[in-house]
Amino acid sequence: MQPSIPTADDAAHRAHKPWYAQLYLQVLAAILLGVLLGHFYPQTGEAMKPIGDGFIKLVKMIIAPVIFLTIVTGIAGMRDLGSVGRVAGKAFAYFLFFSTLALFVGMAVANVVRPGSGLNIDPATLDAGKVADYASKAHETTLTGFLLGVIPDTFLGALTAGNILQTLFVAILFGIGLALIGDRGERLLGALEDVSLAVFKVVAILMRAAPVGAFGAMAFTIGKYGVGTLANLAALVATFYATSLLFVLVVLGIAARLAGFSILRLIAYLKAELLLVLGTSSSESALPSLIEKMEHAGCPKSIVGLVVPTGYSFNLDGTNIYMTLASLFIAQACNVHLSFGEQLLLLGVAMLSSKGAAGVTGAGFITLAATLSIVPSVPVAGMALILGVDRFMSECRSLTNFIGNAVATVVVSRWEGRLDVGQLHAALSGKAPQPRTD
Repeated sequence: MQPSIPTADDAAHRAHKPWYAQLYLQVLAAILLGVLLGHFYPQTGEAMKPIGDGFIKLVKMIIAPVIFLTIVTGIAGMRDLGSVGRVAGKAFAYFLFFSTLALFVGMAVANVVRPGSGLNIDPATLDAGKVADYASKAHETTLTGFLLGVIPDTFLGALTAGNILQTLFVAILFGIGLALIGDRGERLLGALEDVSLAVFKVVAILMRAAPVGAFGAMAFTIGKYGVGTLANLAALVATFYATSLLFVLVVLGIAARLAGFSILRLIAYLKAELLLVLGTSSSESALPSLIEKMEHAGCPKSIVGLVVPTGYSFNLDGTNIYMTLASLFIAQACNVHLSFGEQLLLLGVAMLSSKGAAGVTGAGFITLAATLSIVPSVPVAGMALILGVDRFMSECRSLTNFIGNAVATVVVSRWEGRLDVGQLHAALSGKAPQPRTD
């Protein structure tokens, strides 16, 4: 869907919009209220879980139609089918490079900071039962099973199962098929474009409930786990947040600068979505908005439709930093010495297991279990050490993954020579009207 042309009424609407009606401020206020409720009234905060879960379910309900319509209309309207494979190839090259780099960054920081040193934990004293469920899910998640899982049981099943990669697979096939029938497909293409307008209007309606969803999710997190749990493993949490921030500002910042834009301006442009991801601890909650905003920032619909959904499964920078950092933290805490070669083996296993767990709920912790189960020198039971603070690290994983996918979309669009640079800078500088969410 091409961004709608702003009218004078739109401009006037935004100019006179009071500060308290701004979505990102509403979400921020809701997060703060959720923290206060969860801290002072833990039981009440924990009871807010259905509110957060309900909002995430609402967003997930619309994700499949958004992806399907964006990709089908993008590919069918492009007509040059050779460019589809070229865009996919460039996207996967980007994903592979930066995902691998994230693993190395996590490994390097863990060796320098050594957040687990000095804990002297005896693995025999750990309660392996606490992580047994994650370990069993990790064993069920194999690379072969993942590849077969991309193929849906039925064509329509891809739109109802809630699997992003299945939706992506079917949408690409249908988009190519529609492009191949030429002029006879024009009427259907026009109809799908009209449907996409309605679907994105539904997204705008759902986003009005974002503050409520963020409030419920944050109240539950603080009420159930408590801010105090952070103190026990403050070194690991602080190291992970600092490493992720370093990766975003330096590594992704350099990539953004080479592509001709500022990472800080991009973060400011996506502030409402980032606060929503922070509040719900789920990057999927902001996926439809990310697709719309990337199109609004001058990225072609066909590239946005391919890169964003695929990146949600394959471009997991935050998850990869977490995997090597958490693995080495557990090894250090249990006084398990890993040679450089063993650490490289751990990194290689993490690269494969992260693809096998793509699209699985709680993929970060499950992927960690899959990695440790293959590298026997690090006890899987050691995951019990970080189980209490994993929820807080999940928020940082989601934020880093989200920013990484936004950067990837702009970079791949630039590589293809199809980025509207003027529109990008206008959007990032705030001179172009934002997509309406009301």
